[in-house]
Amino acid sequence: MVGKQKGGHQEQEPFTILIHRFPAFNLFFCTSLREHYRLLDPHNSPEESVHSYLSREAQKVRALVCVGHTPLKSDVLGLLPSLELVVGSSAGVEHIDLPECRRRGIAVTNAGTAFSEDVADCAIALLIDVLRRVSSGDRYVRSGLWPKCGHIALGSKLGGKRIGIIGLGNIGSEIAKRLLAFGCSIAYNSRKKKVSVPFPFYANVRDLAANSDVLVLCCSLTNETYHIINTDVMKALGKDGVVINVGRGGLVDEKELVRSLVGGEIGGAGLDVFEDEPDVPKELCELDNVVLSPHASVLTPESFEALHDTVLANLNAFFSNKPLVSPFPNE
Repeated sequence: MVGKQKGGHQEQEPFTILIHRFPAFNLFFCTSLREHYRLLDPHNSPEESVHSYLSREAQKVRALVCVGHTPLKSDVLGLLPSLELVVGSSAGVEHIDLPECRRRGIAVTNAGTAFSEDVADCAIALLIDVLRRVSSGDRYVRSGLWPKCGHIALGSKLGGKRIGIIGLGNIGSEIAKRLLAFGCSIAYNSRKKKVSVPFPFYANVRDLAANSDVLVLCCSLTNETYHIINTDVMKALGKDGVVINVGRGGLVDEKELVRSLVGGEIGGAGLDVFEDEPDVPKELCELDNVVLSPHASVLTPESFEALHDTVLANLNAFFSNKPLVSPFPNE
């Protein structure tokens, strides 16, 4: 930090951070960040290319805030020789070139627990909706079919269901906590077994599916988890099984999911994420046993406030040489 004299006192100039975003995206709390830091944003200079701007302005930048899922690849990282920290504003970091960050010793953080409770609430809402046919019933009543056709098909209770959670991190743990209150039994799949967790662990997702009534996906999207829900897993889940996805669209083989739902090979799905957002297969829109949400599980004022606090806390910790608040595992 550079100091300067003002009125006989040593006053510290603010540290500079780089905002990395799509042109159409913006960080809703940039105004708050400006109270603590000097912000560099290439998109505030539209007459200049991003690469030119970074080469000219950002050579000494040590910290970058990555907005949403804006890709941060080696070509951009290569223009930032002094970079030491990438502060992510999402739970997943698949859009960040982690191998390059590891190679250069650049620390990476994510949203930590900022979204965990609200995403868990959304997962439970989707599951109850699918099982109890809430959205289907709403459409039935609004269309005027109830007086003409009588009651709709039976729903299913949540209590007592066997729930397989894929990814027992911050979000998965919150989902498990909520499901236990409904009397559900929990099992899980994760990168590795967690010694402090009492739930049964399945190293193989197909085996987890075979012993579950519902699969809830809340893990990161990586090369290893891409299409982790495939035909074999859905067959193991069975014709009454339900898939809930609040993770990433790429975790599910969407074409096979559509085929399995249309063919009655699984019982239903609640989806907040899709493979080619915002495009959703039209077949899913036509099924009454499917509940759809527009990637909205984190869209609450409370989540955004928590994200603001997490991003600011990570930046403050970094520039104060203290431990980061939500470091992403450097594995």
